[in-house]
Amino acid sequence: MRETPRSQETAGDSMAWPPQPRPGRALAHTTGASCSGSPLRSDGRPPQTPRGARQTGPHGRPGTTPPVPGRPTSFFRSAFFLRPSFFRPLGGPAVVAAVCAALFALITWQVVDHGPLRALDEHVDRAVVGDGPAGLTEFLADLGNLQVALPVLASAVGLALYRRRRVPAAAVVVAMALVPALVVPLKALTDRPGPLTPETGYFPSGHAATAMVAYAGAALLVGRWLMPVAVLLTVATGIGLVLRGHHWPLDVLGSWSLCGVLLAGVVLVSSRGRRRSSAGTPSRRTGPS
Repeated sequence: MRETPRSQETAGDSMAWPPQPRPGRALAHTTGASCSGSPLRSDGRPPQTPRGARQTGPHGRPGTTPPVPGRPTSFFRSAFFLRPSFFRPLGGPAVVAAVCAALFALITWQVVDHGPLRALDEHVDRAVVGDGPAGLTEFLADLGNLQVALPVLASAVGLALYRRRRVPAAAVVVAMALVPALVVPLKALTDRPGPLTPETGYFPSGHAATAMVAYAGAALLVGRWLMPVAVLLTVATGIGLVLRGHHWPLDVLGSWSLCGVLLAGVVLVSSRGRRRSSAGTPSRRTGPS
């Protein structure tokens, strides 16, 4: 079979260097731009984003354009630190106060009327009273003493006044003053005997109420990042009171629901005072008038 004769010119002889564009072809990716001889694309844009102009990610790494949004705040962090955005779906302090008031009314009714919740409460108390190390449970119960809780609250109030947060400090002081004003008459009205004594006047628990308002109020004044510590101290006080036989479980739960109303009022008053102060502050104008 006869081969087709090859051209006398070799590939190296026939190809000019650098290769020239053929007439009529697009110059989008050749050494030219919208016009021949320019190192840009046919649409006038550079062939790629310069490295120095690229946006970085959240941790300084090369990112995309536009920049990658930051990591969203997790539900755990919002709940753990009690951020205002976490409580927004609940309806605000007024709704929380209404729920706590309804819960306190239910518990009080069951205690006075010897309802099924009181029977369950007494059964649980008899099963757990005396459990745990006596020294530890007594220490936890003493967290609700005035000699322990009031100095903590007084220090927080002093810090709030130093920071010129007069409205929240006054609201917490009023809430603390309302604890004995509400608890003492309720003890006389309900006339409930104690777990280990026939003496009456155990509902609601004054120690549990003092601990909750003092520690949670201090956290509201100093910083909400302290709220988990306040919750831990409040719960520990209630556990100590029940295990030592100083109070029934419903005595503690009733105090917590009552103090929930007081603390919700503190948050409501503080937020309104903050809005009034911000509304009264003249806004700063930037730029030429």
